[in-house]
Amino acid sequence: MGSDHSRSVPSAPPRVRRILVATVVPLFVATVLAAVVLWPRGDSPQTGGGADVPRYHGTVTRVVTEPCPPAPQTPEGTPDAGDGPCGTVDVRVQDGPSAGQQVQTPVPDGPGAPRVDVGDEVILVELTDPADPSASNWNIAEHQRGTPLVWLAVVFAAAIVAFGRWRGLAALAGLAASFAILLAFVLPGIAAGRSPLVVAVVGAALIMFVVLYLTHGVTAQTSVAVLGTLGSLVLTGVLATIATAATHLTGFGSEDATTLSMFQADVDLHGLLLAGIIIGSLGVLDDVTVTQAATVTELANANPGLTRLQLYRAATRVGRAHIASTVNTIVLAYAGASLPLLLLLTADTRPLGQILTSEFLAQEIVRSAVATLGLIAAVPLTTGLAAVVTAAGRSTAEPADDVPAPRPQPDRAEALAALSSPRAGPLNGPDPTRTTPPPTATDGWPEPNRSTDTAW
Repeated sequence: MGSDHSRSVPSAPPRVRRILVATVVPLFVATVLAAVVLWPRGDSPQTGGGADVPRYHGTVTRVVTEPCPPAPQTPEGTPDAGDGPCGTVDVRVQDGPSAGQQVQTPVPDGPGAPRVDVGDEVILVELTDPADPSASNWNIAEHQRGTPLVWLAVVFAAAIVAFGRWRGLAALAGLAASFAILLAFVLPGIAAGRSPLVVAVVGAALIMFVVLYLTHGVTAQTSVAVLGTLGSLVLTGVLATIATAATHLTGFGSEDATTLSMFQADVDLHGLLLAGIIIGSLGVLDDVTVTQAATVTELANANPGLTRLQLYRAATRVGRAHIASTVNTIVLAYAGASLPLLLLLTADTRPLGQILTSEFLAQEIVRSAVATLGLIAAVPLTTGLAAVVTAAGRSTAEPADDVPAPRPQPDRAEALAALSSPRAGPLNGPDPTRTTPPPTATDGWPEPNRSTDTAW
């Protein structure tokens, strides 16, 4: 699936293609070999959690609510515990050993408790008394969201295919490949105790090779985007290592990281922070590098007379506009993901300087800054490579369609007839036998008062 532009892209000359192949193929082979070495082979991560609580699907058949009894000895001025929902919920179990049975659960209460109605699909948990295994209690954990998510995924895929057609279908295949690499290699590798930074770099490179070539085709333009993305990823990893070391980040800046350390003590949280920065910046880097490589190609098609330097300068101006909007996108993406954290800052009474330098916020600042620096470096790197490859391919390609065609030669018989016919002028006067007006210069004939040589 190559480029879908209506105009043909000049192919790179054999020498340039050989250089690209000699550069990209060893990098791809090295990435595959590293993935094979780091691939988890049945390593079971050590966890500190206990046995999993059974979870089953169920359908709510009846909800009975009633006023809650007041809590005994409630201090004056505190919220009354009796204000919460009380009652029972009847649920029909859909799977598991109790499939088809009606069970009764209390109405969910507490912060974040789901609100259920008749007909809702829910997730049930069965709690068994160790002293009496035959006695069990049922509770509603959360809503069952499988069906809405499936419909949302169908609409998502249909919209991409309807707009992108074959290119959209290739994008979906690339998305599936990305998730497959993350779920089969990156996450199990980190959970097995491998270095998160090394696993993230190899996984990101593997995703980059598969997604870019699958989506955009095996072309010189795609190879340029691959090299630009890989170079920017390496720079991002180096900058992330330096920045996290300079700011003394440990990786324990979030509650999720602290919880993970309790269940999987072997995971390097500092390396996990670096891995998150690299994988998080990969998607934006792909966008920028592919756009810059395509921009250089289209500029060369539109104006074949542009030199390498002119192509570089023109495409860099496009890259500046792209970076200006993408930087805001990165910051807002991190801010949106950390919105509860930012809202919590409004209730903090510490000085602003202490808040900004605390680890949980400094971690997000480092993420945004390092990703942006890697993004900025991707523009000149990819644009320069694309300008060299495109200009080299254009110099050996056929002339572009915009070159004007040679001027057609006049018909010899028409020229002789024009020379032998009487000319209108002040000496001879108008021809009385002529019924049509004399031809004008706009018709392709000489003007009456000009010589034949000058007109032609």
